[in-house]
Amino acid sequence: MRPKSKILIIAGSDSSGGAGIQADIKTITALGSYAMTAITAVTVQNTTGVKSIIPIEPKEIFNQIKFTSEDIKPDGIKIGMLHSSKVIKSVIRSIDIIKVKKIVLDPVMVAKGGTKLIDDKAIKLLKNELIKKVSLITPNIPEAEILTTTKIKTKEDMIYAASKLIEMGAKNVLIKGGHLDSKFVNDIFVNKKEIKIIKNRRITTKNTHGTGCTLSAAIINFFSCGKTLKKSCELGIKYVNEAIKSNLNLGKGNGPINHLNSIAIKKISNK
Repeated sequence: MRPKSKILIIAGSDSSGGAGIQADIKTITALGSYAMTAITAVTVQNTTGVKSIIPIEPKEIFNQIKFTSEDIKPDGIKIGMLHSSKVIKSVIRSIDIIKVKKIVLDPVMVAKGGTKLIDDKAIKLLKNELIKKVSLITPNIPEAEILTTTKIKTKEDMIYAASKLIEMGAKNVLIKGGHLDSKFVNDIFVNKKEIKIIKNRRITTKNTHGTGCTLSAAIINFFSCGKTLKKSCELGIKYVNEAIKSNLNLGKGNGPINHLNSIAIKKISNK
């Protein structure tokens, strides 16, 4: 089977396989596309937490992106963990050169166990420059609070924070509502023209490691295959929910989801 699309992933490695580059590759492959990678950091972690982070030199991150793209031009790019301002600068410089139009940014800032994954200078550069260069940014509620310096307690707060990100230069925003305590999860898609609330019943489980990485990878897959961004968000959320429902229950902490859930793939591929 010929791949539906070619996706370049710029993100960190997760040794446990549940999040980061590993989750992205599984997602993109499961959805029928071809995954390429530029690794920004190597993390030593398992389902209970992060033990250490080994950064990759910004020059080598730039080289990975440029050299790979010169040979196989990506149809879309997913950006994940960027831990320093120097790394962000190298990514900005490389995407300016390779000129790929469809880019999804998952602003990874804090690991599931609470470990901070990005420094303050990097957050400032991400806010001031990088979000203006991507098609979509997909923060969860803690990330949206950091980016907008607002507190988010309600659905209305989410819409306000998304609007602030649009004012800061983001073209499209998907704020993920999983951190709010409610029976339903509201994910909110916003741009200058519309607000779309995507509502799903909450799935009760501790095994949600890598859901943000998986979602952004699924979205760029659908988007690069020709779906609209809004539709890509809806399909990506469906894919993640099906992967959560299968409940692999691996590890002693926050376990991973099932990226290879055949039911999810069958349902979504027929949309």
